[in-house]
Formats: sequence, structure tokens, C-alpha cells
Amino acid sequence: MLPYLPKSPVFWLLLASVLVQLFYAAYYFWPFARRPAEAPADAPGPDSEPVSIVVCARNELDNLRRLLPLLLQQDYPGTFEVVLIDDRSRDETQLYAQQLTQYYPEKVRLVTVDRTPEGFAPKKYALTLGIKAARHARLLFTDADCIPATNQWLRLMQRGFARPAEVVLGFSAYAEEPGFLNKLIRFETLLTAAQYLSFAWRGRPYMGVGRNLAYTRSCFQATKGFASHIRQLSGDDDLLVQDAVKAGQRVAVVADASAHTLSEPAATWGAWWRQKRRHLSAGRSYRLPDRLRLGIFIMANVLYYFTSFYLALFPENWVPLVIVWAVRTLFVSAVYARLSRRLQQTLPVGWLPLLDVIYFIQYLALGISLFLNRTLRWK
Repeated sequence: MLPYLPKSPVFWLLLASVLVQLFYAAYYFWPFARRPAEAPADAPGPDSEPVSIVVCARNELDNLRRLLPLLLQQDYPGTFEVVLIDDRSRDETQLYAQQLTQYYPEKVRLVTVDRTPEGFAPKKYALTLGIKAARHARLLFTDADCIPATNQWLRLMQRGFARPAEVVLGFSAYAEEPGFLNKLIRFETLLTAAQYLSFAWRGRPYMGVGRNLAYTRSCFQATKGFASHIRQLSGDDDLLVQDAVKAGQRVAVVADASAHTLSEPAATWGAWWRQKRRHLSAGRSYRLPDRLRLGIFIMANVLYYFTSFYLALFPENWVPLVIVWAVRTLFVSAVYARLSRRLQQTLPVGWLPLLDVIYFIQYLALGISLFLNRTLRWK
């Protein structure tokens, strides 16, 4: 053994964890960030298929007043409709939606949910009713607190079906606001997107996000809707994709900037924590290969920080530890910076190492929290 290398086996665990991280960055994230640009909206494309845009809302009147006009203004040569599902709202959502159906009878359809059957996940039940009411075979989903980044969103997302595919994964960014919480939310969104989009681009799809997701009615029927997880609060997006992959449905990625949606981030740490608990809870229902692929990536990063902390307690490890940290930090930060530019989720490069540390610490804390308390709620 070389005399200047630490003799502790913990150092070799550190090196192993770094090699795993570099593999994910080099095989999945970097090639995805450098993939060829998708055809622009004004390029010739299959833009004649009718599409139903499905939005599920509960007490979202202000957000709907912002979102629905932008959906109706989408530049799409074919036929499209907006199916708005009012899920037991107590505000004036229904009145607003009824007014829109009068002004746009061919464009807006209202589905009202008065009650959810006992034991059913409310949003999944509401979405099922909305999908049944939709006129068209292609379904494009977003949330009430989102807006399309451009008026070409519908056109570009539906082109993903022509790849060919039955499921189309998009990206939903969060708006940039002052404060550290906003930076962490946008970093977490970037890293999550790096995983599910690049894995799908490499032929290993495992999830999507309901803020920007499309699939066909036949795909929904092939998965038997949300039947396998209808009683589980989370998973109307990622577990649907899991079932679609099991059923042999093809998955495409449309992730250029004009096809994004933009969401309002959580305003408080508590709201963000509850949101992430709900999202993360669906992971235990993933297929084993997906859980392993994600788990190895997460554990490699967590192990990296724990072993680094331990080795830093002993001065003889400082020089090799600094070298390993420098190599890993420079490479990973360069990959994340490239991803952030490509997905237009720009973050200050100098913040990336700190955000990376906080992200994996909170991920571990979320996992422990879900293990100790699995109680969740939908709005």
C-alpha cells in the first residue's frame, strides 16, 4: 500500500462512494444534459391529434384564475380541451369554472367531485373521474398551482407521443425567489429531475411528476387506472408510470425549456417538509430494480458525507481527504451546473456544494421521518 494513503478501511468506503457518484454523473446526468436539442415548436410536427388537458384542483381559485387563461391560449393547431376537476372545493372554484364553460363550451369541461369513497385517495379518485369525462385519447396533466412556461407547452409535450410513446415525461421547475429555502427546493427539483429524466432517457423510466405529465387513455386502461394504489395517498404520477412500464408502455422524455411548467415553491419549511414526505412515501412501492438504482445513488452520497466526517477527525487523513473532496466536488458541481443551465433551473455554482450536503442530510431525515410516522394528507 502506498505510504501516503490512509490505512483505514473507511477511506476505501469513501473512494467507493465517490466512484459510484461519478458513474451516475458520467453515465446518466452528463449525457442527458448534453443531449441534442429537441425540434422547436415552429418545426413541422404531428400537431393535429386532439388532446385533453386535465387539471385537478381543490380550493385553488386564485391559481386557476392565473392558469386557465394560459391553457386556453396555448398555440395548438389541433383540437384541445381543458378538463377541470373541482375536488370538493369550498371556495368559488365551481362558480368560476361554470362561467368559463359558458364562455368556452367547446374548450372547458367541469367535473365536480362532491365526496370521495371511503378509503380512496382523493386526488386519484378525482383524476379517474376527470379522465373518464375527457373526450380525447391523449391526456396532458398539470396542477392548479402551475403555469406552462410558454404557449407552446401543449404542442411540444404532445409531440412526445410520436416518438412513439404512450407516456411522456416533462419537467416542472419552481419559480426563483429570495432565500435559502428556495435555493434548496430548486436544487432538490433539479436533482430529482436529473434522476427520473436521465434514467428514462437511458431506457429505465421509473417516475414522472403530475405537474407536467402526459399519457394516453389506452395506457391508463392498461394499468387499470390507479387500481394498484388507489388507497395510497401519493403516487398519482410516479406509481402510474411504474404500472405503465410493467404493462409494456413506451416512455418518452420532452424536457426542453419551452415544454416546461413553472410552479410556486413552498413558502415555509413546514409546508415543504410535508410536501416532500408525501412525494417520498410512494418510493417503497417502486419495482425492485428502480429502488436499487435510486437507493445506490442516495446511499453513495450519504455514505460519502458520513465517511468524510469520520476521516476528518484524524489529521493524517486530511491531505488525501481534501484531494478526494476536490475531485468529487469539482466534477459533480460541473455536471449539476450543466444540468441546471439545460433545464433552466439556474442555481449559483458556489452554492452547489452546500446545497448538496443539505439535500442528502434532509433526504435521510425524511426517510427516518416516514419510517417513524407514515401519516399523510392531501390538502
